[in-house]
Amino acid sequence: MRFSALILSLLALVAAPAAAASSPDLVSVEQQLSSMVADSSTDVGIAALDLNTGETVSIKGDTPFPMASTVKVAIAALYLSQVDHGQKTLDDTIHGQSVRKLMNRMLIYSDNHAADILFKDVGGPDAVHHFLTRNGIQGVHVDRTIAQLLAAKRDLWDTRDSSTPKGMIELLRSIYKAQIISPRSRDYLLGVMAKCETGKNRIKWLLPAGTPVEHKTGTLNGLADDVGFISMPDGHRIAVAIFARGGSNRPHMIAEAARAIYDGFKTLFSWPFRPALTAQ
Repeated sequence: MRFSALILSLLALVAAPAAAASSPDLVSVEQQLSSMVADSSTDVGIAALDLNTGETVSIKGDTPFPMASTVKVAIAALYLSQVDHGQKTLDDTIHGQSVRKLMNRMLIYSDNHAADILFKDVGGPDAVHHFLTRNGIQGVHVDRTIAQLLAAKRDLWDTRDSSTPKGMIELLRSIYKAQIISPRSRDYLLGVMAKCETGKNRIKWLLPAGTPVEHKTGTLNGLADDVGFISMPDGHRIAVAIFARGGSNRPHMIAEAARAIYDGFKTLFSWPFRPALTAQ
């Protein structure tokens, strides 16, 4: 009996790293993602969250990675929160340009100048950082403007302007659940993110044709990020954050990870007797 108990204890310890997943299928996808990351020269952080059930997978979910332009989601969220509180409107103009146009340039085309215009208008990096922490979003650090970040010496392990994968999906969850912005602002933001023109070889690349994706990329020398939402065939939405630094072929790693997440969650939803939940 003692020998059996010891074996069971050892098996429990071996299984512990995948304990965050809440079903056998998600344990499987977590193991698949772990194997992909282990076989790559790229340092990869991954988190995915079913926004209906709360089930998650993560690899290096608590490790900070540079956000690069994915910070623009947080900038947009703060501006929209100020709209919700009657402080601003989307029809305002800044430097002769409408906010709607600036949002499009920032989120669809990842225009850094447009981002810094909006960054300054909402109060700068400190204002964005305090907005996140005030709303209970941990693991996301906003320290510099885009111009300051690009002018600084590149250090892909600098914890300034960084996010953990779990921190990023918490931001995405708070947006989707209309906790930090209104439902109307949420729908507007996701509508713009759905038009993203950058990173077509990342999250979207290996997904089935026509899969709805609302996302935002980030890119620096030696870094590729992609974060956003994937809609599943049954209506569930998955919040996904994938950061990849160093190594080679980072976009392909992101695409493969996104497809593994899609397939894993799709298998989970197709189990017998599991009721489908509509997106909220």
